[in-house]
Amino acid sequence: MELPDPAALAARLRSTLARYHGLAGSEWRLAKKAKDATVWRKPSEEFSGYLYKAQGVVEDVTNRIVDHIRPGPYRLDWDSLMTTMDIMETFEQNCCVMRYTTAGQLWNIIAPREFVDFSYTTSYEDGLLTCGVSLDYGEVRPNFVRGFNHPCGWFCVPLKDYPSHSLLTGYIQTELRGLLPQSAVDTAMSSTLANFYSDLKKALKT
Repeated sequence: MELPDPAALAARLRSTLARYHGLAGSEWRLAKKAKDATVWRKPSEEFSGYLYKAQGVVEDVTNRIVDHIRPGPYRLDWDSLMTTMDIMETFEQNCCVMRYTTAGQLWNIIAPREFVDFSYTTSYEDGLLTCGVSLDYGEVRPNFVRGFNHPCGWFCVPLKDYPSHSLLTGYIQTELRGLLPQSAVDTAMSSTLANFYSDLKKALKT
């Protein structure tokens, strides 16, 4: 597959994520409440699984948080699920294509996965949005199942009364593919998102 036009794809992604961010609270069902984050879900419009929403306050400034989430040198150091990351193509307007792999989950019921994602980081209201979507691009590595991220992203905005703290809200809808019971996927997704916040907070303190 050829790479799509980055500017058009970035604009579409931003608009999709903004729509998710505007969904009413009544559309979401609570999936998990943890110390560092709350996770909700609703049926995805993109595939037969769920769109997850995660939210929590992170005690740091917006730019530093987003630097730790977007493709770059920090992410691999702290994200316990990610095992490798390579930036395959870089474009202007803070866009790139990256390939990354994830570790097995749930005692390896979910085998290691590989993803190739288009990633885009931009300003949004008073803060930042870093978002992505998978591409059918490049050869699949042996011993990995190629997963697919439908439009997903992280909004990070400073808290009005505490600008040194930020509200981080994520929207994730990952199609793990392979023969997996949906209940295993749902358990893994809620826990993974809650752990993402605690791992991120630890990394920002170091």
